[in-house]
Amino acid sequence: MKKLFKIFLLLGFLVAGPGLNAQSQNDMRLNEFLVINTDDFEDDFGHKGGWIELFNSSYGTVNIGGCYLTNDPANLTKYVIPKGDVLTKISPRQHILFWADNQPFRGTFHINFTLEDSREIIFVASDGHTIIDRVAIPQEKLDTNVSYGRLEDGVGNLTGTEGWQVMDRTSPSTNNAGVDAVPPAVVIKKMDPYGVIMAVTAMSVVFLSLILLYVMFKNIGKYNIKKSRARSEVATATTGKPKVANVSAEIYAAIATALHAYNQDSEAHDIENTILTINKVTRNYSPWSSKIYTLRETPQK
Repeated sequence: MKKLFKIFLLLGFLVAGPGLNAQSQNDMRLNEFLVINTDDFEDDFGHKGGWIELFNSSYGTVNIGGCYLTNDPANLTKYVIPKGDVLTKISPRQHILFWADNQPFRGTFHINFTLEDSREIIFVASDGHTIIDRVAIPQEKLDTNVSYGRLEDGVGNLTGTEGWQVMDRTSPSTNNAGVDAVPPAVVIKKMDPYGVIMAVTAMSVVFLSLILLYVMFKNIGKYNIKKSRARSEVATATTGKPKVANVSAEIYAAIATALHAYNQDSEAHDIENTILTINKVTRNYSPWSSKIYTLRETPQK
């Protein structure tokens, strides 16, 4: 029975495996592309050409090995991305660049078509027929060395141009937006070169936190006292014992001090232990002339 269960479990993994892989591939997005490249990014061979950027919009690694890139809706398997290349495993929120130079013999990331005569770009799942993402190429809008990409990485509708725009500058293998943004630290430094605003803000936060803690603990103390009195009243009403009058804390402190002093050896009596007291003793004879000090025992043989 256990062996049969293991066989069914293995079959389940084999059936679900391709589905899980396809689901992760669905997180890939066409992110940016450049049609005509004469003075832009160069490949590993020092050549300039059109390129296509893909972006992993998920927070898990996606293996695009076995997927397809094409510019022909009638041929969805025009260029297959080779399997077994470790570089086809795209890390979370990262980009990968393919060179549209029609020279696939140069490696995994050189595809077998160019973008100059293309009308659209299509990214297809490893099953060869599921279109994950596609975008039309607005040839009339694009000039030399001008790219077309998403305003924000991976954001926008699929199989359309919503969220796409002509880019102010190309950004291959990096974020489409925010690269040129001025860091907050630089903005603050310009606004507050001597750090006065920062110091006042920090001190305000600290003092405000202390005030909030004081108010919180004070209210908690009042609440606990109120609940304690309420429980005491309930206990008095239940047992029928007379209610004990409220005694101030000073009285309790005085009683505790007195008990502590009584339990100390040095405070057990009123006469200080550093004073020697000699009491007069009256006797009928002088101990210095007593016979017991003058008589000696007779030696015995």
